[in-house]
Amino acid sequence: MTRESRIEGSTLHFRKSWGAEPEGEGWSFSVWAPGAQTVAVLVGEARHAMVEEADGYHRATAPARADAEYLLEVDGARVPDPAARAQVGDVHGPSRLVDPRAYRWSSQWTGRPWEEAVIYEMHVGTFTPEGTFAAAAERLPELARLGVTAVELMPVAQFSGDRGWGYDGVLPYAPHPAYGTPEEMKAFVEVAQGLGIMVLLDVVYNHFGPDGAYLHQIAPRFFDEARHTPWGAGIDYTQPQVRRFFIENALYWLTEFRLDGLRLDAVDQIRDPSEPELLVELAQAVRARDWGRPIHLTTEDNRNITRLHHPEAGLYTGEWNDDYHHAIHCLMTCESEGYYAPYAVDPMADLCLSLAEGYVEQGQERPPKSERRGEPAEGLPWPAFVNFNQNHDQIGNRARGERLLTLADDPRGVKVAHVLLLVAPFTPMLFMGEEAGSRAPFQFFVDFEGELAEATRKGRAEEFADFESFTGRVPDPTDPATFEASRPLDGPDADEWRELTRQALALRHERVVPLVRSGRARPAQVQRTSPRSLTASWPFCDGTLTVRANLGTRAEGGAASGEAVLKWGNLETNDYAIEVQVS
Repeated sequence: MTRESRIEGSTLHFRKSWGAEPEGEGWSFSVWAPGAQTVAVLVGEARHAMVEEADGYHRATAPARADAEYLLEVDGARVPDPAARAQVGDVHGPSRLVDPRAYRWSSQWTGRPWEEAVIYEMHVGTFTPEGTFAAAAERLPELARLGVTAVELMPVAQFSGDRGWGYDGVLPYAPHPAYGTPEEMKAFVEVAQGLGIMVLLDVVYNHFGPDGAYLHQIAPRFFDEARHTPWGAGIDYTQPQVRRFFIENALYWLTEFRLDGLRLDAVDQIRDPSEPELLVELAQAVRARDWGRPIHLTTEDNRNITRLHHPEAGLYTGEWNDDYHHAIHCLMTCESEGYYAPYAVDPMADLCLSLAEGYVEQGQERPPKSERRGEPAEGLPWPAFVNFNQNHDQIGNRARGERLLTLADDPRGVKVAHVLLLVAPFTPMLFMGEEAGSRAPFQFFVDFEGELAEATRKGRAEEFADFESFTGRVPDPTDPATFEASRPLDGPDADEWRELTRQALALRHERVVPLVRSGRARPAQVQRTSPRSLTASWPFCDGTLTVRANLGTRAEGGAASGEAVLKWGNLETNDYAIEVQVS
């Protein structure tokens, strides 16, 4: 990868191999279309033939002004640019020329280290009534006051329609227009960073959505027809041009939008036999640049592998830890269906293991499952695990999208779990509304039409047909009411939840983060003290963090010694209570 980021004063521009780039008084255009007989770019009323080069790219230059409309013409079919920075309208129409040098950054930002990260997962479209970057920016000060230090945006790459989670994007370089323009997204980032909040972006490199993915037509060789993901055609990452498309996409977001990091969705579906594999080469390309700030790369990976996250590898910063969530969820709800089954056997034991080592499933037998999953997590730093009690998947992939507070046997247990999440030395992540005790669902929603809409409705209903615990009708994912119902409304006890969040995060920043920064001294010691209580101690070079938690029963034995720096409830008299000590 030889193309470099360029900083010109207060502007940020990444020159892509794919798509349109400002070039002197005009623009250069490039698209990989191997096998196409004729390729041209249409700018306004003018047609400019593109010349094929040996690597399969077709290139041309043409005079044009910023904001002009353009289309590609591939063997007579007119299609949008798959690497467009913006569209004029929907995913099927013309692309729009965006000059990234037009946005002038008015501030400097040197980032934050990972041990300071408190992540807030946000869906831009439902976070505010307006559903825009601009409206979300106005809400950022309240998150900063709570102690949130990082916002993770669910995917914003343009998808079909106005409503969607973002994981069916088809234009990976174009912010979704329902949320705002590229310039408005950059303004959101600048507001966040001005408040000390990092901005992370969820990106999807494992598939394209079912509507508007014209890469199938432009470059069939982009895809591996012999393999399919759960969501669409597999991608052929062995092709250098395909690898460049995704690696440059990562560098583009980090450069032009001054992001602090990326979360790579479902990387277990990025199957690449190359050496190095795409995941490694992408991280190496990011690490090879001097950004002037820390860049944090995290993954979602169902395999529970460790090689990408070992500090000596220098590749990825963190991994979403579903194991921790599953243990907490089963403990709070007693659910046991589907993937919860092995965690429902003894969720308290699983929680203790996760608090000690990060992963629960590390290659051992896990009845009632027959297959083994994972690798030993020894050697991974505690902050490498992104822990959460809720996230978009674990709420939204339920039939009705219920939050934990509406499912838990006792809401007091959820408060104990909330404090435990926020003070433990792992990287905590909240899902929007969680800080305010929201009971509003987060449901699955799309904006498809016609046969695709009907297939989505039918598929969603069939997905839950065999769940014994579910009765009733699955909300229609194509109904705008399903989208509207998914806004994170405050719970009836929102003030109490916000104050609990503020206190826990104040303690984290003042006492826990300095310990984490000093380095781990020894392995954690986690002891189960009754059927549903525990004591966890994490020793650091500068002291020890100890948490005692009752999650349904009081600890057996004598009272704990030492002065608590934070407590909720009374450990000696309440079945639900938590105390935190720093010594």
